[in-house]
Amino acid sequence: MTRSIVPDLSTLEVWFLTGSQNLYGDETLRQVAEQSQQVVAGLQAAASIPVSIVWKPTLVDSASIKRVMQEANAAENVIGVIAWMHTFSPAKMWIAGLDALQKPLLHLHTQANVALPWSEIDFDFMNLNQAAHGDREFGYIVSRLGVARTTVVGHVSNPAVTDRVGTWARAAAGRHATQNLKLARFGDNMRYVAVTEGDKTEAELRFGVQVNTWGVTELADAVHAVADADIDTLVEEYLDRYDVAPELHPGADRHESLRYGAAIELGLRGFLEGGGFSAFTTSFEDLGALRQLPGLAVQRLMADGYGFGAEGDWKTAVLVRAAAVMGAGLPGGASLMEDYTYHLEPGKELILGAHMLEVSPSLTSQRARLEVHPLGIGGKEDPVRLVFTADPGPALVVALSDLRDRFRLVANVVENVALPEPMPKLPVGHAVWKPAPDFTTSAAAWLTAGAAHHTVMTTQVGVEVVRDFAQMTGVELLVIDETTSLEGFARDVRTNAAYYRLAQSL
Repeated sequence: MTRSIVPDLSTLEVWFLTGSQNLYGDETLRQVAEQSQQVVAGLQAAASIPVSIVWKPTLVDSASIKRVMQEANAAENVIGVIAWMHTFSPAKMWIAGLDALQKPLLHLHTQANVALPWSEIDFDFMNLNQAAHGDREFGYIVSRLGVARTTVVGHVSNPAVTDRVGTWARAAAGRHATQNLKLARFGDNMRYVAVTEGDKTEAELRFGVQVNTWGVTELADAVHAVADADIDTLVEEYLDRYDVAPELHPGADRHESLRYGAAIELGLRGFLEGGGFSAFTTSFEDLGALRQLPGLAVQRLMADGYGFGAEGDWKTAVLVRAAAVMGAGLPGGASLMEDYTYHLEPGKELILGAHMLEVSPSLTSQRARLEVHPLGIGGKEDPVRLVFTADPGPALVVALSDLRDRFRLVANVVENVALPEPMPKLPVGHAVWKPAPDFTTSAAAWLTAGAAHHTVMTTQVGVEVVRDFAQMTGVELLVIDETTSLEGFARDVRTNAAYYRLAQSL
C-alpha cells in the first residue's frame, strides 16, 4: 500500500554550459567541446551526484546563450545549470542569458587537465586552457548582475568537487519540489499560536508552493467511503510490517481502532493523490467527523515522501517535503519534529523531541511497534500510532519562520543518540539528540533567532544542502553548529535584519 512520492533524482537534469568564443578557430572549439564532454562524463560518473548532467554545445554568442537559458527555464525536468568558461568567453555575451535565467546556477571553476605539462606548454595550449582567466570574467558579470549562484572550485577527478556539486544538485531538487508543490490544509491552524501563521501569497512567490484549504468534512467523507476490503488489505500490511500490539489484532478488543486508522490512511492518501498534493496539514482542534487524530496515516505518508505540518503549520509541511526530496536515495529520512523537553544534567544535556503522534518512521531502521493509547487532547477516540526511537547518528534540525518582511530558516547541527534509559510510558515516535555546539549555546541561539518550535529533522542531508537551498530561494539562513558563539550569532541576527530591510525593493 505504501506508494513513495520521493522522485528518482536521476530523472532530473542539470544542463552543463561551456563558454568560449569564435576568436580561436574551429580546431580550438572542437577541443573545447571534447574536453567539456569529458568533464561532464566525470560528473556523470560520480556516485555523489544524483541527477543527470546533460552536456550542451559550446556557447559562443549572446543569442545562443539567451536561447539555452530560456529553454532551461521551460524544461520541467531541468532543475538548474552549470556554467564553465573553458576558454575566455567575453562576459557581456552572458548578460541577456543570465538576466533571463530563472533556475539555480552553479559556477564550476575547473579545467580539463589536473597537472600542467610544463615541458609542452606553448601558446596554443595557453589559448585553449584559460579557464583561470575566463571564469574570472564570468564571475565578474554574475556579481555585476546580482545573480545568485554557488561556486565550486577544483578538478572533477577530486571527490570533494563532485561531492559539492552533488550537494548543490540535491538543493536544486528541493527547490524544484517546492516550485511544483501543492499543499492541502485540512482546517485552519491551531488557535492563538503565532509561529504557525504565515503569508501564503509570499510563500508562493518565494518558494512556488500553492497553499490552500479544504474542509475537514471533505476528508472525513473520503475516509468513511473507504471499502472494507481495502481496509482488510492494509491491515494485513500493518500486521506484516510492524510489531502490532495484541489488542489491535483481528478479533481483539481494540481491532476496530486499527481498522479506523487504516481507513484514515486510505482516505487521506486517496484525497492527496486525487488532488496532486505532496504536502498537507491537520489540526487536532479541527477534526470534524473524524473519530481519531490522524497519527499512523501521517507517519506512513511522511515516510513515503509527503510533507506534513501539525496544527496547520504549512511552512513546516513545505520544509518536510523539500527535505524528503533533497535526501532522495540516501539512508535515513525526514520528519516533522518538535523539541519537547530537556535532560539538564550538567555536561550531559540532551533534547527529547517528539510530537503528539506524527513522527516519521523513516528516522529508524528498526521495526516499529504499532500501538493504541489515549491522546489526552482533542477529545476524540484513542488513536493508533507507530512507536520507535530515531537511529543514533548525525542529523539536522531546521525551522522555517515568517518574519513579516522575509522568511527565515534556522538550522541546528545535532547528533541523535540512543535512549539513555528505556521510556516504556511514552508511546510515540521520538528522537533524543545532542545539539552543537553545546546545549546552552544552541538553545539560546535558537531563541535569539525566534525560530519555530515545529521543525523538520533530516538524517539524510547536511547543512550545506540547506545553505544552497536558502541561497537558491533567496531566504535568510542562520546556522547553529560547532563554530557558533552567542555573541557572533546575535551579531549575525542584527546584521541580517539590516541587510534584508535594505535589500527590499521599494
